[in-house]
Amino acid sequence: MGSYQTAITINDVLNNIHSRKYLIPAIQRKYVWTTEQIEALFDSIMRGYPINSFMFWKVADDEIKENLMFYEFLRTYDELNGKNNKHIDTKALGEFEAIIDGQQRLTSIYLGLCGSYSCKVPRKNITEEKHLYLDISKELLEEDERNMLYNFAFLSKSDLKKEKEKNPESLWFKVNDILFYKEEEDVSDYFEEHNLTKDNFANYRFASKTLKKLYRIVFKDAIINYYEEDSQKEEEVLDIFVRTNSGGTKLSFSDLLMSKTTSQWENKDKDARKAMEELEKKVYDCGFKINTDFILKTCLFLFNDNIKFQIKNFKVDMIKKFEDNWDRIDDSIVAAFNLLKSWGFNESNLTSKNAVIPIAYYIYTKEIETEITKPTYNKDEKEQIRKWLCLSLLKKVFGGQSDTILTKIKSVMNETEEKGFPLEDIKEAFKGNPTKNLYLTSDYIDSLLHTDIDDPYCYSILSLLYAHLDYNNKRFHKDHLHPKSYFTGLRRKDDMDEETYKFYKDKANYNSVVNLQLLNGYVNESKNATSLKDWVEKNKIDKKFQLIPENVSLDIKDFKIFIKEREVLLKKRLLEVIGYVDDNVEEN
Repeated sequence: MGSYQTAITINDVLNNIHSRKYLIPAIQRKYVWTTEQIEALFDSIMRGYPINSFMFWKVADDEIKENLMFYEFLRTYDELNGKNNKHIDTKALGEFEAIIDGQQRLTSIYLGLCGSYSCKVPRKNITEEKHLYLDISKELLEEDERNMLYNFAFLSKSDLKKEKEKNPESLWFKVNDILFYKEEEDVSDYFEEHNLTKDNFANYRFASKTLKKLYRIVFKDAIINYYEEDSQKEEEVLDIFVRTNSGGTKLSFSDLLMSKTTSQWENKDKDARKAMEELEKKVYDCGFKINTDFILKTCLFLFNDNIKFQIKNFKVDMIKKFEDNWDRIDDSIVAAFNLLKSWGFNESNLTSKNAVIPIAYYIYTKEIETEITKPTYNKDEKEQIRKWLCLSLLKKVFGGQSDTILTKIKSVMNETEEKGFPLEDIKEAFKGNPTKNLYLTSDYIDSLLHTDIDDPYCYSILSLLYAHLDYNNKRFHKDHLHPKSYFTGLRRKDDMDEETYKFYKDKANYNSVVNLQLLNGYVNESKNATSLKDWVEKNKIDKKFQLIPENVSLDIKDFKIFIKEREVLLKKRLLEVIGYVDDNVEEN
């Protein structure tokens, strides 16, 4: 059972960090504070403002030391290159405290008093080492833009020189130097060394007062209030990690599972965290953002029947499977996202990453990670995957209990592993589910056709409609058939009745799927704001191919008739693509 402990001083904290009594568990995120945040923290401390309490976990159990990975505090930080905390083998250590809440603040205090912060040099790909200084000559004015009273600043040697040239009266004290004074009275030595007295230095009193105050907040004032959890039950303490949030982004359970994965990863030259960061970078280069939640969930989907984020699913043997097969896992996930990229999907229109997991699983189990993105790969097979993606996104099947949905999908895929991608089998398996089925009713299709161009689901709808396009090495744009500029610039004319005017100005008509097409990016750029009639005639456009109604006037004055006919055409096209519409299922 945990409890609040007697508050300690900053100096106590520094000593505990030096002696490795304070360590950072791998579940904690990397250090991310800026120099401005550190400066503001020190100003708050000097002004006596509360800096919130901390939470520590007393680790004594050998099994916990074995299962979780721990790191030392950063002593130097590089803004450009970052810096990973040094891993420490805790097996040989006795009891120590793991920082549950307050890592960013404690690291900032440690860097300010004992370390350095290397900042990127403007317009150069290099950094410059800086240390925390305090101008003790005077307090800042009320109108200071940083809203600070004490002038803390990270300065390099060149910065310090410039500051002294700009203001000769300034007196910059290197904050780290306060640690060299044994007693508060010793602070006076600083002024003697710099030949500063009450007589020759106008702000002597303020400077002396400020320096002594800095000494007291480091050595005397017990301002570090903390709660200590002493439970040695891993699940219980990990739950505290999840629940604890003190101003930052709340920890997810996957953060904790990441710690277990990393600690049991045998290759320490490229541990699990580094491997997954590299994978995230590869996927980012494809135009998508993924995180450890997605990666760990995909790993579980590949190798375990139970895909829930639970400690029991991340035992040593399971993590070994992840590591032993990592290269192919990495390749399969990257291949899945490259496939989506080739179809024109991106971060904004991929509304659920979970829809990609079965695709990655299919690629992995079929061992086609190097083949599936090639233009020559089985067209029908890729088309089934693409339909799955579009339908699952449009029907929002992964809202709510996504683990249950994924588990059922995996079961279907395992039963039909000799087939190609089992879209029809998945559809059939969920047919009786009123909220998770993949069928589209007539009414649902009607609503889809009036989806706005800026809606993230718009591309999925158009992708289904234009399934016949060759997406390989081509980029397709969402394009207005009748140019948008005509409608936005339209003013009421004498020969146009009110009803017609409202129809033309209604975004649901001119800015939605019924007036949109997928068009090769280069062609779209040349089309620009050309009227639909002129564009079709001059370029001899295949109306059937572009899903433009035939035997209907393309003149803008007949826009009303055009839209109604195109609704009919697009609905028929969706029916053809989907293959079956069930008006007996409920829509979510």
